Amino acid sequence: MKTKLFLLAAVFMLAFTYFSYTVAKERWQKIDFDTTVKLQDHLSRRFDGIFSYFSLLGSAEVTIGACLLFSFLSLLKRQWLGILGWLMIIPVSLGEIFGKLVLFHPGPPVFFHRSLLPTSLPSFYIHTDFSYPSGHMARTIFITTILICMVIFSSRKIIPKFFIFCSLAALVILMGLTRVYLGEHWLSDVLGGGLLGAGVGLFAAILILRNRRVNTERSDSKY
Repeated sequence: MKTKLFLLAAVFMLAFTYFSYTVAKERWQKIDFDTTVKLQDHLSRRFDGIFSYFSLLGSAEVTIGACLLFSFLSLLKRQWLGILGWLMIIPVSLGEIFGKLVLFHPGPPVFFHRSLLPTSLPSFYIHTDFSYPSGHMARTIFITTILICMVIFSSRKIIPKFFIFCSLAALVILMGLTRVYLGEHWLSDVLGGGLLGAGVGLFAAILILRNRRVNTERSDSKY
């Protein structure tokens, strides 16, 4: 399990590196523009408010706060690798900030913006010059990747596993849809954030699952 997840994580990180190169070479400009136009043309404006509030789930405050909570719960259980795994949300966020500072990729112009969310959250007032990759997408997929791995390698029956997997997949798809539809990010930003979040999330899952297995073995040995 550990080796397969590690190799898969490495593949995602290599894919993110290459994809970032293609974005830097401006190979996605037409696809980005056309995708945003088509989404906004085919979806009713009545979704503006719903999507705006839904996007809060991917904000830095909510996602990082959730990971800090999981880290604290791991601390209470003395799952040291688990703490480190959940705290890998920090390198994900740092990778997002680094990309937005150094990779020339201006975000969608103002006339695409549709967000109706009046909020005082700090992350909504912090702006960088560029938009790649999407932090909402990177952090959302980081968390969902860990949760999916935990479900897959759990002892649950196949039907509950399938239901949870579909729910998490729907969450990811909707988050990516809102980013583009609201004019906050291009499609390339969303895809790049997804690759970054999945790659780091798989590394984190290795630590978390390893810790849970070790603790289970220790508990069993007591009996």
